[in-house]
Amino acid sequence: MQSEADGDIIMKTAAKTSASEAISTTQLGILVSIALIFIKGISGHLGQSYALIADATESCADVISSGLLWLALKYAQRPPDKGHPYGHGKAEPVAAVIIGMFLLLAAGWIGWHAIGFIQTPHDLPKSYTLIVLVIVIMIKELLFRYVFAVGKRLNSNAVKADAYHHRSDAITSVAAFAGITIALFLGKGYEGADDWAALLACVFIVYNAFKIIKPAFSEIMDGAPSDELIAAISHVAALHEEVKLVEKCYVRKMGLEYYVDMHIEVDGHINVFEAHRVAHQVKDELLESDLHIKDALIHVEPYQG
Repeated sequence: MQSEADGDIIMKTAAKTSASEAISTTQLGILVSIALIFIKGISGHLGQSYALIADATESCADVISSGLLWLALKYAQRPPDKGHPYGHGKAEPVAAVIIGMFLLLAAGWIGWHAIGFIQTPHDLPKSYTLIVLVIVIMIKELLFRYVFAVGKRLNSNAVKADAYHHRSDAITSVAAFAGITIALFLGKGYEGADDWAALLACVFIVYNAFKIIKPAFSEIMDGAPSDELIAAISHVAALHEEVKLVEKCYVRKMGLEYYVDMHIEVDGHINVFEAHRVAHQVKDELLESDLHIKDALIHVEPYQG
């Protein structure tokens, strides 16, 4: 069995690698979103499509939120200190909540201006804006799938929130495509279809915002993870031959990893040194598992049979 020092080095290396991957993913999203802001903004202005301009606004929110995520992930990597003995991992779900709030603000901004454009007569959008939107939808959907896969693998709510921001951008583009198509197909008198599409996109953006905020807020409040994860952690401890029963198992998430508080029951006739040895062995087995456990506090009790 590897030493505790070796285990700490391996875990720190793995955590650093995960954080680096999350940051690289965020940087990619920022670069793509900046490029799309110019493409959609210029095309929307020249092509007389407010839905496309609203789409560019959504990309602006993407850049801001991804930048915040970048800073949060960097901050979350800081090691534990006297004031933060459990580390700085909570910066990650805080960033996810802020991303969700930015989505809500973007939806409000887009919706307010869409209503204004619906009430204001204007020309039909240009047909070439549809080509721009097809390209944008493909890019954003591919980016969503890539970023979400990384977030799921790293078990990061903030990275998954960033992915949903890209999905919201794609949804806004789909709505814009539908609105422009209707306006061009039906012609004069249906110019507002483009603006109604932008308004409809706001509903989807708000939905995604709450989908992001809810799990992140739960993590900030130390909400318990899934029953499957708790059962898997308990199972690892129960496999130890000297553990008679796993009485309690409390788990909370900190950044990309978990902290475990566990009560195990062992033979009541063994001495304190033996019980201490068993507790350390169970802790090592938990840390060596593939369950992303950062630390475990094991409380030993006599088995009651």
